[in-house]
Amino acid sequence: MATKALFNSVVNWIIKQRMDQIQNFIAHPIETQKGVLFSQLYMAENTAYGRKYSFKDIATYRDFKNQVPIVSYEDFEPYIERARQGEKDVIWPGSIRYFAKSSGTTNAKSKFIPITDASLEDCHYKAGKDLISIYANNHPENKLFTHKNLRLGGSAEMYENFNTKYGDLSAILIDNLPFWVEITTVPSKKTSLMSEWETKLQAIVSEVKHQDVGSITGVPSWMLVLLQRVLAETGKGSISELWPTLEVFFHGGISFKPYREQYRQVIGKDINYYEIYNASEGFFGIQDQYGSDEMLLMLDYGIFYEFIPMEDFGSSDPRVLMLEDVEKGKNYALVISTNGGLWRYLIGDTVVFTALEPFRIRVSGRTKHYINAFGEELMIDNVENAISRACEATGAAVSDYTGAPVYMKDGESGAHEWIFEFSRIPDGQLKFNQIFDETLKNINSDYEAKRYHNITLKEPIIHTARPNLFYDWMASRGKLGGQNKVPRLSNDREYIEPLLKMN
Repeated sequence: MATKALFNSVVNWIIKQRMDQIQNFIAHPIETQKGVLFSQLYMAENTAYGRKYSFKDIATYRDFKNQVPIVSYEDFEPYIERARQGEKDVIWPGSIRYFAKSSGTTNAKSKFIPITDASLEDCHYKAGKDLISIYANNHPENKLFTHKNLRLGGSAEMYENFNTKYGDLSAILIDNLPFWVEITTVPSKKTSLMSEWETKLQAIVSEVKHQDVGSITGVPSWMLVLLQRVLAETGKGSISELWPTLEVFFHGGISFKPYREQYRQVIGKDINYYEIYNASEGFFGIQDQYGSDEMLLMLDYGIFYEFIPMEDFGSSDPRVLMLEDVEKGKNYALVISTNGGLWRYLIGDTVVFTALEPFRIRVSGRTKHYINAFGEELMIDNVENAISRACEATGAAVSDYTGAPVYMKDGESGAHEWIFEFSRIPDGQLKFNQIFDETLKNINSDYEAKRYHNITLKEPIIHTARPNLFYDWMASRGKLGGQNKVPRLSNDREYIEPLLKMN
C-alpha cells in the first residue's frame, strides 16, 4: 500500500511539472515554435543536408523558406536511403538506428521514416507521458495507475539491414520502452511482438481476458475487432462485465465518429474517450479537453510546423504559412521539420484549426485521399459529418466505407459511388442515402453546386457491403492490424473496383 501511495505521489508531481510546461507553450506559441526551428537547424547544420542548404546561414524564418525546399517522400528518399545504409550525419547528427516502415497509404510503395534517439525521447515517448498527464489533470479521480493498459500495436517484426533496423513504429516503440511500462501494460512484450495478425489476435485475447484492464489504447477499427473477439471468447454480454474498471479509450489513426456508437454498445457503459494525432513522422496533437473533438497542437516536441492552404496545394508556388498566420476553419496541408531529420516534409495530412488561442486542430483528411473529379473538393471530414448525421437519423452504424468518382461518359452526369459496411442497418436505406447527400450539400458548397439539378453530379450511388467485406479485402492486401487503414476516399477507382468485385 505504501509503495502504491509513493508511486502515485511521484506521478502526480511529474504531472504537475509537465502541465506547467504545456501552459507555457500555450501562452507563448510563436516563440516556442521559433525556438524549436532554430535549435533544430543548429543541431543539423553540419549534416549533409544542412551543408547543402546552408543551415548555418539561416537567421530568420524567411531565410529558412527561401533556402530549404518543401519535399515529398519521393524527393527526400535518397537522403533517407543513405542514412538507412548506415551513413552518418546525413539528415541528423550521428547514425540513425531505426526506420519506421510506413504502410504507404498515400503511395503504393513502402516508406522508411527515420526515428532518431531525439524523436523517440522528445516526441513519441514525451507525448505518451503527456497524454497521461493531461488525462489525469482532467480526471483527478482516475484509477489509471491501479489497473492495466491494454495496447494494440501493429506488426512488431523487426528487420536488420545495413546495421539499421526497420519495422512498424509500434515495433520500434515497444522495442525501446522502459521496464516500468511493461509492468503496467498488456499484452506482454512477447505477444505484442508477434507478427501474423490472426495468431497474434488470438494470443492477445487469451492473455488479456484474465487481466484487470482500466484503459485501452489503439486504432478504433482494429481495437473494435479485438474487443469483439474478447466478448466471443468469454461469452460476456459487454466489455464492462469483464473489465468493470475500464474508464478510458485513448485512440488515434482514423476518425472515431463512425465507431462511437459501436463502442458504446460493445463496452456497455459510458467511458472517457481521448483522441491523439500521431504518425511515424511524429506526434502532433492530444485532446486536452474532456468531451471535445479538438486536439491541442503540441508545440515543444521538436517539430516545427508550416501550413499550405489547400486552395494553393499543388501549385508551383504555394503560400506557406507559419503558425501565427493560420486562420480558423480553413483546410491546410501540413509541412513538418523534425528532430527525426525530416526537413520541410509534406506528411500528406490536412488539418483544420478549430481554435487559435490556444491552437487546436482536427485532422480533416489526406492530401491524396479526397474526391475532386468534378471540382467538388470533398474531404474526409465532410464525409464523416454526413455519415454521422445519416446514422443518427436512421439508427444506423457504419463500421467501414470507401468512396470514389463515377466519371462522366456518353453525355451523362458523373456521380460518387460508395460502399458502406453497416454494423447496424439503417431504418430505411433511401432515407439514409438522402440525408447523407443533403448533409454533404449543406456543409460543402462546391459539392452543392455540382449537384445542382444533377447537371454535373447525380445523386450518390450507395452499395451495402456484405459482413466483413473490408476486413477480407484488407487481409487480401496483407494489411491487417496496426497502422493500416481503409482508404476512405480516392480520386480514382483503384480501391472501389476490387471491393465491388468481392462484394
